[in-house]
Amino acid sequence: MKIESYRETWVEIALDHLTDNIKAFKGILSPETALMAVVKADGYGHGAIETAKAAIEAGATYLAVAFLDEAISLRKAGFSTPILVLGYTSLDTETIEMAIDYGITLTIYSKEAVESIQKLAIQKKKVCRIHLKIDSGMNRIGVRTAEEALQIIAAITSDYLVFEGIFTHFSDADAIESTFVHDQFNHFMKIVSSIQKKGHTIPIKHCCNTAATIAFPKMHLDMVRIGIGIYGLYPEEHLRTKISLKPVMTFKTKPILIKEVPVGQTISYGRTYTTTKDSIVATIPVGYADGLSRTLSNKGHITVNGHKAPIVGRVCMDQTMVDLTEIDPVYFNEEFVLFGDPLDGAISIGEVADQMGTIHYEVACLIGKRVPRIYINHNKIINSTELIQS
Repeated sequence: MKIESYRETWVEIALDHLTDNIKAFKGILSPETALMAVVKADGYGHGAIETAKAAIEAGATYLAVAFLDEAISLRKAGFSTPILVLGYTSLDTETIEMAIDYGITLTIYSKEAVESIQKLAIQKKKVCRIHLKIDSGMNRIGVRTAEEALQIIAAITSDYLVFEGIFTHFSDADAIESTFVHDQFNHFMKIVSSIQKKGHTIPIKHCCNTAATIAFPKMHLDMVRIGIGIYGLYPEEHLRTKISLKPVMTFKTKPILIKEVPVGQTISYGRTYTTTKDSIVATIPVGYADGLSRTLSNKGHITVNGHKAPIVGRVCMDQTMVDLTEIDPVYFNEEFVLFGDPLDGAISIGEVADQMGTIHYEVACLIGKRVPRIYINHNKIINSTELIQS
């Protein structure tokens, strides 16, 4: 694939892989269980609009984001699919009016929220759908008891405010052995049962994130929320045996300089690396401002034609140096892969995350906006951001 851009650093997003991942998840769901695609944080760094489109075409029937502005961006892009804001939404009049006007489903966990949203929905004569968040042990947002939940639901007195769903979030569904998931699920279902016994109908009950969807099929309920999994990443390695996923993102660049560096020379800021022999060092136009973390200085790697080349010296804001001495001659038009699919000889995003002391969720989200996203389908470019193609 030939890519030309002002700076030859880019991320390839394989939408056909995302499609395959959605189908893999649908393959473990019953026909009665819907799939919600989580595209918050700009689709975990993959691009919310393109990934949401691919997810819907593959069978997702609901979208989820973290904040209202993310949801409105999707509406402005033409999405009519239901969109749930998973987190907090301000109760000021202008914000709620925007949510109602754009038909966004809101998460609520207070009586005040019901009263504010309901008042404006009535005034505008427009329906607003809400999902009640239950805190089953995450201790983040949500109500803890059935009594609290029933008080909130009782405040719904108009047909313009629709109690569409109820949900909770698991804190360690990705653990190898977790009894707490069952504790959380039982807590959630007791509250659901209490609400239903009072005669309230709950069309959509959901609690499973990616990890729980894979590991706890009996908890799927009416809908599951798949985030990191649709991008081909496993919440934890032990889940790999239960479902086959394909990495969607590959981070690439090309060298801007390849030169000989004599023995005894230092490289980059702080002089933290000294060559121990005559070396071949390449400079690549990517740095920590692009998401290549400075923590990878002197310990990270890139791959060239499947061969590992170590990062030498400190990662700079815009440039990084790698040692090509042990690799056959490398040319300027060759692609350097910062991470990608191990089946293609690349370093996995999980390995990069381990070297950074973090999780792959963060690594994907760190890739900056100035790095173009190249959307491909079966190795053909179908769309891109800020790119000159040839």
